[in-house]
Amino acid sequence: MMTKQDLAQKRHNIDQLRQSSSLSPLHAEQLGQSIASSWQRSSSAEIPKNRLAAPLTDIKKTTSSLTLAYALHHCAQDLKHIAEQSSMVLAVGDIGSTIIWTASSPQMQSAAESVHFIEGGQWREELVGTNALALSLKTQQSSCVFSSEHYMSSIHDWVCYAAPIIDPYSKQVLGVIDLSTTWPKHNSLALLAAERCATIIQSALLECQKQRLFIRAFSVPQVLFNGKVLVLTPRQIEILAILALCPQGLSLDTLHQALYGERKVSIGTLKAEMSQLRDVLGGMLGSRPYRLLADVEADFLMMEQSLDAGYIDSALKLCTGVFLARTESPFLCAWRDCLESRLSDAIFKANETDVLLKHVAHFPEAIDAIERLIELMPKIHPVHQTLLKYKNL
Repeated sequence: MMTKQDLAQKRHNIDQLRQSSSLSPLHAEQLGQSIASSWQRSSSAEIPKNRLAAPLTDIKKTTSSLTLAYALHHCAQDLKHIAEQSSMVLAVGDIGSTIIWTASSPQMQSAAESVHFIEGGQWREELVGTNALALSLKTQQSSCVFSSEHYMSSIHDWVCYAAPIIDPYSKQVLGVIDLSTTWPKHNSLALLAAERCATIIQSALLECQKQRLFIRAFSVPQVLFNGKVLVLTPRQIEILAILALCPQGLSLDTLHQALYGERKVSIGTLKAEMSQLRDVLGGMLGSRPYRLLADVEADFLMMEQSLDAGYIDSALKLCTGVFLARTESPFLCAWRDCLESRLSDAIFKANETDVLLKHVAHFPEAIDAIERLIELMPKIHPVHQTLLKYKNL
């Protein structure tokens, strides 16, 4: 346990590092690599110097995970109790660092409201700089940001502890939970408390996802139902992807056209596919029109939601392969072309070189990402020269 004197010295050391024009390797080691990297990204993000509160958005217009919202409904009282008993403010953010739910102790409520650490507060790193909520999502690990390690001066009196919320079925990161208080109350055990809160939400996810379908369509296609991998044909996975994109349902003829187009495949063949799917899904496949009755999540839906919300980094992380690379469905091919076009537009707005580099590692032919990296990276950087040579091949 650190004494008040230890904490004051820690803050003093951080303040000295902030005043350095550049961080040496030794300074970065003292600060911690994740914080040092975040400082560098924040300094190049063109955040207004006078920004003292996070920008606000209407969360009713965001496309956050419905699954996460349902889980919060089930465990809200437990989380509120933790916030009140710990004299902290507790916040849950979506995959783009926008706060979708909060609970605060009386001691922290006014401070939280003044910096917009409330529902609708946008805490993306490129908007407010270094903070635990965004850092935990970026690293997909628990994070602590102490005092003036934060970028915005208005939260230099805070210490924040955050942990990612991971879907127990799909293993996808759904969001993040953050516990915050004032820096003199810093306690290393608080990081464990944040992780415990994430576990509470994950347990609620298990409870409220009894009839739940998750579709993976990037890289190797796969479907999970209630956490178990289903043995399906590629055609059946395509059918489920089409129905996930058309939640209102489709008639047999419309589904046939979306799946086969002008190919000479009989209606009876599609009826047989639907019959087999109903055997697997039970009552979760409706008819007249055909539709999915289970709660549906999918990596491609999450990516679309990320693009809708402007969460470019999250979208790029989700894109780990080509969407249903072998499909011949005219509907799915058209949707894939649209998605790839939107992603390309987003890439030219991206500012995170590390995320773009990972994208190029997955897609060496991604000329749009290569061109954006050339724009972002200093000309003296060795990778810059490599990218130029690669582009000219």
